[in-house]
Amino acid sequence: MKPIRLSLARWARHLRDDQSGLALIEFAYSLPVLMVLSMGGLEIANLATAHMRVSQIAMLVADNASRERTSIDESDINEIFTGAELAGANLKNFKANTRIFLSDLEPNNQTGSNAGQYIRWQRCWGNGSFTSSYGKAGDGTSDATLKDGMGPGTTAATKIASGSGTAVMFVEVAYTYQPLISDSLFGSKTIRYTSAFNVRERTDQAMKNAGSLPNSQIASCPA
Repeated sequence: MKPIRLSLARWARHLRDDQSGLALIEFAYSLPVLMVLSMGGLEIANLATAHMRVSQIAMLVADNASRERTSIDESDINEIFTGAELAGANLKNFKANTRIFLSDLEPNNQTGSNAGQYIRWQRCWGNGSFTSSYGKAGDGTSDATLKDGMGPGTTAATKIASGSGTAVMFVEVAYTYQPLISDSLFGSKTIRYTSAFNVRERTDQAMKNAGSLPNSQIASCPA
């Protein structure tokens, strides 16, 4: 029995001093933390990219709409929105979760207390369940509903207004953020950006339909 006890004692001392599996055990403990940090970093980067892309799309649509010089047509609007769709191709389920509002903002040519701005026309794109935060076509036509123009805030200093005899292309983009991994980190988020550009040389701001596009091909906004 004594040799057996001595063998067991030597085996126990060897086991106590054995560190061959130490690194593997430490890695097993740290792996969940590393995975959480890695996934969190990827999600933060994805969210930052989505913000940048939505902001760029708002600027792209406003800029392109303002560049139509002679007049603006329904076919021009469709081309502008096609460009926006291509620009948002890297965003997950972009069209299904996005709504773009393109508005023509002009002075309403009213006087006195009714003077202000109005939305001559508005066109929309995307299947996202959003409404414009700043108005719809016809708003401000004969009253001061849009006295200070369109945009965030409650004062004229934070809003966009058109000068006399011209127009501003005002764009609002709303996108329901689609997480890369899980929405448990940030929850449900809506990304919204606006942009506005003065029209270039265009004096006729009325929407044309020279190609007689049917209603199904016109980017109308729901009433």
